[in-house]
Amino acid sequence: MKANILVVDDDERLRTLLKKYLEGEGFAVLTAAGADEARKIIAEKKPDIMIVDVMMPEESGIDMVKNFGKEIEIPVLMLTALGEAEDRIKGLENGADDYLTKPFEPRELSLRLKKLLGRHLKTKKSANVKFGNYNFNPENGELSKNGKLIRLTSTELELLTIFSLNANKSVSREKLSSSLNNISERSIDVQVTRLRRKIEDDPKAPLHLQTARGKGYILRI
Repeated sequence: MKANILVVDDDERLRTLLKKYLEGEGFAVLTAAGADEARKIIAEKKPDIMIVDVMMPEESGIDMVKNFGKEIEIPVLMLTALGEAEDRIKGLENGADDYLTKPFEPRELSLRLKKLLGRHLKTKKSANVKFGNYNFNPENGELSKNGKLIRLTSTELELLTIFSLNANKSVSREKLSSSLNNISERSIDVQVTRLRRKIEDDPKAPLHLQTARGKGYILRI
């Protein structure tokens, strides 16, 4: 499954270079020139992690991250030309998870991103996801209803894991397809139908795994 990275920087040259390098590292990369554009992308695409430049016009990277508050749980790595300890601390205090000073080695950036993603995913997976009488543990892949285990196929397990880690957020068919070895979107619909039979009392009127019209699917908890 490719992680979606959002690069927010007003420097077009750097955005282009980072996009090219990170795509070569296996990431899917989105870019934004400023905070307003970034917000639109976050609302529509829901990236897994962000790289945010501190020194941007109109709204600094620190203010942008601070203004998100706790509404958006996305790991943030700050980039800046500033190297003072006070600036690093300010960024971390306002919601950044890591900090890298320009100029930097691309390989170090890639390693830091992977470490942040791994830590974030581990934290999310440690919590059980409950919906109705169902309980799902993303870490060990066990689904149960009122304490009774329900068997899932490997594809159903992958789907439910993706939905549970994005609970209450719509997940596009495109993202699901890319996460499942690029199977067709029609196959995604078929697999979702099969999964509903196992997690819905009435699969034809789903309460938990619902269709987000024009967007994909959403697991409501």
